[in-house]
Amino acid sequence: MVAVIKTSGSIRNTLHYNENKLKQKVAQLIHSVNYGKDTEQLGFTDKIKTLEKLASLNQRTKLSSVHISLNFDPSEKISDENLRVIAETYMQRIGFGAQPYLVYEHHDAGHPHLHIVTTNIQADGSRIKMQDIGRNQSEKARKEIEKEFRLVQAESHQLKQAHELKPVNVQKVQYGKSDTRRAITNVLDAILPVYKYASLPELNAILRGYNIVADRGSESSRTFKNNGLLYRILDDKGQKIGIPIKASAIYNKPTMKFLNEKFAQNLSAKQKHKQHVKNAVDLFFIKHPGRPLDELMSNLQKENIRVVLRQNDKGIIYGITYVDHQTKCVFNGSDLGREYSANQLQERLKQQHVQRPEQVFSQEHVLREPAMPEQTSITQAGDNGTLKIPGLRDIFYELTEREREGYLPKELREQQTLKRKRKKRLRH
Repeated sequence: MVAVIKTSGSIRNTLHYNENKLKQKVAQLIHSVNYGKDTEQLGFTDKIKTLEKLASLNQRTKLSSVHISLNFDPSEKISDENLRVIAETYMQRIGFGAQPYLVYEHHDAGHPHLHIVTTNIQADGSRIKMQDIGRNQSEKARKEIEKEFRLVQAESHQLKQAHELKPVNVQKVQYGKSDTRRAITNVLDAILPVYKYASLPELNAILRGYNIVADRGSESSRTFKNNGLLYRILDDKGQKIGIPIKASAIYNKPTMKFLNEKFAQNLSAKQKHKQHVKNAVDLFFIKHPGRPLDELMSNLQKENIRVVLRQNDKGIIYGITYVDHQTKCVFNGSDLGREYSANQLQERLKQQHVQRPEQVFSQEHVLREPAMPEQTSITQAGDNGTLKIPGLRDIFYELTEREREGYLPKELREQQTLKRKRKKRLRH
């Protein structure tokens, strides 16, 4: 069993996601706990009001919606009764036993899984701490439940890898092979609440990896003028295909108004993660000097950093974006510093290619006298006349003069003096 816990600021969006699955007949509500009515009697208003009433007791907590999925091995056939008991046992052991929650069984994937909707705000207004809950309480509960219910253990199976090792646990959308709106929604659900992007191009740098783009249209289009937004599917060449889906037609309403709020929040939140990308780039230059750009991109990919290049029609690179799947942050190259922008990055690669480390200490470089700084001296007026301050060139010659004149350390000079004296005595 694999448990995935997500938090967000909208209980309504989380509930809408599962309720839409009911309408599509790919899910069913199999259980509810701590509600005033039986599961079969609950209407949408009953479901949401109970959760929103609790969330309203604590206005300081921004992420009050909790969405949990429990995923089981495809080989397992678990009855609804056992699924209800597993859900109750799990929620009790992670500290949510007294909370109202809804349990949905989904049938839209290749393995059995549950979705549980609840809130972390308790009846007294206090919140259940979510920090490290996945690593601590959830992990312990998962292992215990696997043994008690004789489930396939996640550690020894590919199920855990499928859910934990991929940067985003969604498949690329292929037009004509999956329901367009559902496929786009699945990708947005996995990306919008988790990644930190501060502009539409930064968001699209992530979405393009899943054959999706958020499109405002041209500046003269009605969509752009009305601050609208469309989501579209891309083919393998990155071209838009199929019928666009309006942002307002998607259940969690990922409109420009929604995104602009996310941009503002993410701008400051992602700043502390800049160093991870910068370190990865700098380390490449140290370990692999003189290598081409495609090797840099391949190397960063191994560090879970995807590089997205922006090119014009002639293939000239004019921009670069880094998508860090480890810290879930997106950075435009120049945001990290001038040396990480597209132009400077290419310049650094060219310079290292021209002068590789093995060439630096070649015979030619050792014998050639180093170039001197241009500045010679600075003349400054003082109380006692004109004061001449040695410039960079004068200082350089002063420091290196003895070396150019054959200067030897004291010990070597003494040895040469003794040799000369011996030769003189022998001659006499």
